[in-house]
Amino acid sequence: MDYRNHFDFIKNRNKFFGISSALLLIGLIVLVAFGLNYGVDFKAGTSLDINAGQTVTREQVDKTFDSLGLKPAVVSISGNNDHISARYDTILSEADVKKINEGMKTAFGDKVSQEVNTVSPDIARELGVKAMIAVAIASVAICIYVSIRFEWRFAIAAIIAILHDAFIVIAVFAICRFEVNLPFVAAVLTTIGYSINDKIVIFDRVRENLRFTRLKTSEDLSNMLSNSIWQTMARNINTVVVVLIAALCLFIFGSESIKLFALAKIIGLTSGAYSSICIASPLYYLLKNKSLSSKTRAAAVKE
Repeated sequence: MDYRNHFDFIKNRNKFFGISSALLLIGLIVLVAFGLNYGVDFKAGTSLDINAGQTVTREQVDKTFDSLGLKPAVVSISGNNDHISARYDTILSEADVKKINEGMKTAFGDKVSQEVNTVSPDIARELGVKAMIAVAIASVAICIYVSIRFEWRFAIAAIIAILHDAFIVIAVFAICRFEVNLPFVAAVLTTIGYSINDKIVIFDRVRENLRFTRLKTSEDLSNMLSNSIWQTMARNINTVVVVLIAALCLFIFGSESIKLFALAKIIGLTSGAYSSICIASPLYYLLKNKSLSSKTRAAAVKE
């Protein structure tokens, strides 16, 4: 089927490059100026997981912390409204932890149990470094895989688009000042996984079409890529929509502790679908077109 009457993503590539560049530039400026809003996982602090042993309200919990003079930076209630998560940006002393435990028992009864997690500055830095290493290893592994299965042009286009998706998530969190924690890193890594899946679907169709298409001009290459995109459009949209529905349900109905993970997933999935069509494919066009132009010039010289 000929898709010439459909929207041409390749010919409009500069518009998409401009949109992505603008968003990434804004995110970079915010990152340089203000940095990320790190959660307790990436900075020194104390996290308390408290089982109240009964149903509690946010007002009761806030009132209890206020009466103790130890108000957390972040408080969330999950489970059957009986589980309290409190995060402090500072490391609490043993006396403060004991005071909170006694205050909670006074407010909600002797069934209250408390688990304490403290992150030191050294551990926070180590977690941050390991998170960056994890993203780097995942990106390199994907690049190697795509290079072996397809060709180096596909690999370069895919890795640039994947890094684009990861940074879009980071940029949105930086701009909106959402908290960055370990679940956020997990969301970025899973975003990379879903993103490469979308790109592999399109690149696989491109590889098939290359076998039956004789490319002589840039126009031939552009039409072949545009047709490949539209031939896989329904499959890509259906896959992304199904996962987006699951992520939206997590965001709407999930506990406070999982909402930011779900939000990062939603942003990453949307960016991954966009970059597969509007970034990765046009990038491959630019790389392949250079090779095509070189062959055309060589043939002209021989003649």
